This record gives sequence, C-alpha cells and structure tokens, in this order.
Amino acid sequence: MNKADLVGEVAKVVQKKKVAEDVVKCVLDSIAGALKKGDKVTLIGFGTFSVAKRAARTGRNPQTGKAIKIKAKKVPKFVAGKKLKAAVAK
Repeated sequence: MNKADLVGEVAKVVQKKKVAEDVVKCVLDSIAGALKKGDKVTLIGFGTFSVAKRAARTGRNPQTGKAIKIKAKKVPKFVAGKKLKAAVAK
C-alpha cells in the first residue's frame, strides 16, 4: 500500500477524496513534526514512533575497500504495538 492507496481507503469513509488527502497529509505531517521536535508519538494498539541516535562509526567504501568515517545522526524508529503485531501474526 502506498500513500495514494491509503488516501483511497480513507476516502471510502469520508466520501470525498480531497478531504481524505488532507486528513492523511495532516496525520503524516503531525507525526513528522513531533519527531522533528524530539517528541515520541504513541498510537495505542498501532505502535510508537520515536527518534533514535546513531553513533559515529567507521565504514568501508564498497568500491575501493577504503575506510571512511560515517557521521552520527538521528533516524526515525517505529515499534509495532500489541494489536498490530497480533493482526500481522494471523
């Protein structure tokens, strides 16, 4: 499922595609905004979005085999909730 498919599913409930697009955009933007501020987003039963820190490390250039430094960075993280895990396991 991609974003357009998700909008289609929401449109079945709200009866208007434009409203569905706005709803999906608002939800995704709200989650991204909260993560950007460093907050955690918990959707009970679905899962938790958070920000994880990756430490700086040494990697290898696959073409040359030369060691390179990889900078530390923040990455989004998702942990599935109990109901989502149960739904997928069926």
